[in-house]
Amino acid sequence: MNSTAFVRHAAIACIAAAAVLHCTPGIAQQQPKTTPSASAAWVPTKPIEFVVMAGKGGGADKAVHFIAEAMAKEKLVPVTFDIVNKPGKSGGEAMAYLNSKKGDNHTIMFTLNSFYTTPLRQPELGVDISDFTPIGRLAEDVFLLWVNSDRKDINTIDDFVKAAQSKGSQWVMSGTGQGAEDSMLTDFLNATYDLKMTYRALKGGGAVAKELVEKKADSTVNNPSEQAKYYAEGLTKPIVVFTSKRLPAYQKIPALRETGMDFQYFMQRSVVGAPGMSKAAQAYYQQLFKKFFASAAWQGYREKNSLGGDFLTGDALRNYWMKEREKHARWKMALEIMLLKGAAGGKR
Repeated sequence: MNSTAFVRHAAIACIAAAAVLHCTPGIAQQQPKTTPSASAAWVPTKPIEFVVMAGKGGGADKAVHFIAEAMAKEKLVPVTFDIVNKPGKSGGEAMAYLNSKKGDNHTIMFTLNSFYTTPLRQPELGVDISDFTPIGRLAEDVFLLWVNSDRKDINTIDDFVKAAQSKGSQWVMSGTGQGAEDSMLTDFLNATYDLKMTYRALKGGGAVAKELVEKKADSTVNNPSEQAKYYAEGLTKPIVVFTSKRLPAYQKIPALRETGMDFQYFMQRSVVGAPGMSKAAQAYYQQLFKKFFASAAWQGYREKNSLGGDFLTGDALRNYWMKEREKHARWKMALEIMLLKGAAGGKR
């Protein structure tokens, strides 16, 4: 094996190892206990601002609207939620906003994996995710590789690679944000399969899904909820899922591991509070979202949208963040090595 091939295989191994570093879904973890008296010490007295660090129509936005509507229907909170989308700077706008709300008990945020990647890419934000108040992880979302259903020539990952290679940099992969999860998956595919796809960043998964339907993009790596409507209408189709095994709702779609690439990637769906939120408010939200997590409404939503992962809160959730941040930092470095070597090899 020559040195270039060795570096390439080593980098792929590094990415694969990093991608599975997180807590395995389905394994229960010990949670910090909160008492009824702790939560009774504080209740919200005005509308709760629920910040979404992505645009309208995406997986995060859909989930937050579902949460707000379900909680209102079940009368779980005495006030309403004001949902605010802040997709700017790949979620950096939302993170900086929440960071500025130190001590605010009425502002919470719903996360994507840009919760890790954006501060790594934009240190000027001055955001340290360990400062945010850990409320609850409600799920881990999955990614699928999608193409327009009119692409009758693409039915497998090999078909996809062949088609993308033939189009070179003219092949467009649309995604949410720059340097975030969709962007990193595009880099992974480019580096692993010797592709030159061009990544186009949009402000939300809904806009990304629509671009594929309108054939403004050649492919996407949307979450199930983002493509659900178009998939049901037969307008788009998934090629592979970035998990270790097939999803119950997509039994005919192979996991990437089945194709020979041992790789999986998940996105957290967590609720976080502002830095310095009071202990009483934190306890209130922890109990609220733990109760909601166990509800039939949320469990039904999880099943419908192929969501996994246990409920995490408190120190367990913060520790999860730290592991995921480290994983993404290492993944970023491995991708940079692979892409650099690929570019150098192409110039020979």
